[in-house]
Amino acid sequence: MIKKSDLKLRVFIILALVAFSVFYIFPLKKKLNLGLDLKGGMYVLLKADTSSIPVQKRPDAINAAVEKIRNRIDAYGVKETSIQVQGTDSILVQVPGVVNREMVDTLKRVGKLEFKIVEENQEQLSLALKGDIPAGYELKKYKDSRLLLKKTPAMVGSALAESFVGFNSYGGAEVRLKFTSQGTKEFAGTTENNIGKRLAIVLDGNVMSAPQIREPIVSGQAQITGDFSLDEARMLVSVLNSGALPVPLSVVEERSVGPLLGSDSIQRGVSSIVLGSALVMVFVLVYYFLGGAIAVICLLLDLLFILAGLRLFKGTLTLPGIAGMILILGMAVDANVLIFERIREELKLDKPLSIAIKNGFNRAKRTIFDANITTLIAAVFLFIYGTGPIKGFATTLSLGIIASIFTAVFVGRTIFSLLLDSGLKKFSMLSVISSPKINFVKMRGVCLAISAVCVFIGLFNFYSKGEEVYGIDFKGGQVLEYKITPSPNIEELRNTLKRDNFGDVIIQEFRDIEGGIIIKSKHDIASAVEKTLKNKFDTVEELKVTTIGPAVGKILKKKAYLAIALSLLGILIYIGVRFHHFDFAFAAVVALIHDVLISLGILCFAGFEVNLLTVTALLTIAGYSINDTIVIYDRIREVSPRMNKASLQEIINVAINSTLSRTIITSVTTLVVVASIFFLGGEALRGFSFTLLVGIIAGTYSSIFIASPLVLLLRKSRV
Repeated sequence: MIKKSDLKLRVFIILALVAFSVFYIFPLKKKLNLGLDLKGGMYVLLKADTSSIPVQKRPDAINAAVEKIRNRIDAYGVKETSIQVQGTDSILVQVPGVVNREMVDTLKRVGKLEFKIVEENQEQLSLALKGDIPAGYELKKYKDSRLLLKKTPAMVGSALAESFVGFNSYGGAEVRLKFTSQGTKEFAGTTENNIGKRLAIVLDGNVMSAPQIREPIVSGQAQITGDFSLDEARMLVSVLNSGALPVPLSVVEERSVGPLLGSDSIQRGVSSIVLGSALVMVFVLVYYFLGGAIAVICLLLDLLFILAGLRLFKGTLTLPGIAGMILILGMAVDANVLIFERIREELKLDKPLSIAIKNGFNRAKRTIFDANITTLIAAVFLFIYGTGPIKGFATTLSLGIIASIFTAVFVGRTIFSLLLDSGLKKFSMLSVISSPKINFVKMRGVCLAISAVCVFIGLFNFYSKGEEVYGIDFKGGQVLEYKITPSPNIEELRNTLKRDNFGDVIIQEFRDIEGGIIIKSKHDIASAVEKTLKNKFDTVEELKVTTIGPAVGKILKKKAYLAIALSLLGILIYIGVRFHHFDFAFAAVVALIHDVLISLGILCFAGFEVNLLTVTALLTIAGYSINDTIVIYDRIREVSPRMNKASLQEIINVAINSTLSRTIITSVTTLVVVASIFFLGGEALRGFSFTLLVGIIAGTYSSIFIASPLVLLLRKSRV
């Protein structure tokens, strides 16, 4: 089948790639870059308000803010922090392995320190409390009272040399200040001229302390006292020492994952891979015997090459990326099944085994390339418009597609050639469906009507729910996940939060971890809620915090719709060019839209939210579903010249029936691995895997009953 010289070269290439991959990626823990959702850590996107800064000075202000942020994080002793400027006014901070709520608060603290004299005149204070604030003054809240302060500060933070944490005589934490030589003179003058008055120490517009000046302070040292915890005092010191931020910052997106949830995700991901791999491998071994053993070798090499690709291109393995690896197992079998079924057809024509294998590979190769390239189109748009973990999924899926083509076409053929040279005489396989002759096209009217009704009902349900159908990825808000010990009563927890003015939150149980709870809010309440929980319960451990600003949510929603639209357009153009008829392409895209809408409708009926992961699943469905359609289209293209006297209806029926065995086998293997994600992947992947389960079933149905019969209707409409 292959010349001996070429065969030796093939074997050398395969062994070299395997050796390189093994050397390059093992040990996995040291060499594979895990995403924050697996190893824990924080992803914080900050947006700078540069409206008050001249345009030409804005880049310098952003760069200065980056350095201030770096100094603040360094104060916590964190290593491997990544701080990057995104666009013109955003800063992305990634901190691996650490989740610290105080650190997140520190990042957005402006750090503007001012010393202001408190007006003690009670008459003026009374007027101010009634809304008549005197010119040159401002009213500020301090503890349970209100203070009237002079707007013009007596001193500013530039007079500060350093600050550090100290302890008072009762062991309580306080922040001690040391001024510069010039600041010492200013502070001495301020205290000397205002004996008996109070001096408010104001940080970022908030009064931190307001001690009374009893005598001139000429030592150049002072302290900020208050009911500080040690962490709060350290945070304040970090902000003061790093200096004032040149621009105000706000958190527009945050995704933080605690180490506990990260390790749990890894464990669940590995379990899903092991179960999915085992089930698929057992199936192909039982069904294809020797061919199954070759398919198993190809699957193992697929996993190896995906990991090597991630390492080579410095990709990041995320939780959705693990789901992508599992999904690839089911999809990769398709290429092997196409080849084996082609070999079966050749053997039925009583051709010698070597010729049957050669023809099987040659005839399946074109279909394999066409089917996988369309999936790759969807993966590319996922990568372009996805964020964070979604890019990880797109990267893994793309690498998996390329690896599966290589192993099925190149490695598989090489192994078969070696076996033929070793005296292979027989290639046995089981057969579930033998020469079916079902008139699928005849059922097109009923099927199209049923599909139209299902799509209409699903869309009606989707639009009737309005914004409720979307997760925070698309509408903004905050989701907090905690592990609380002992496990809380949900109703008691709800009452506790309501007493602390968190009445508008939604509380759910987090089933993956004992004592796990989920709190959803439209506002940024993470720090305040965590403080309430720690006051109430023995142990509170942050598992995950996701914060999306409303503006970011709208952008992500727009990107999601754009990714779906461009994927469908790319697939339409590719199929039209490859099959030279845009009626084929149009019918295929209509079937894809059908699959996406059916999946979306059932997803909403089942009570799942539409978020980035479910959109990822919808795009994956589009890429997967088109595989089945292309296999049938390719067979139509192949048999048409031989059946030139037959009607298009007969040709379509022959094409569907001759590929039916492959369609069923591929759908079963993919459903098996997706089911393993659904049952073992955890709550984070539940909506994703459910969407895929529905989409695979819908895609298999539409390839047979919608896409191909629709070509016939389009052709008739032009006659």
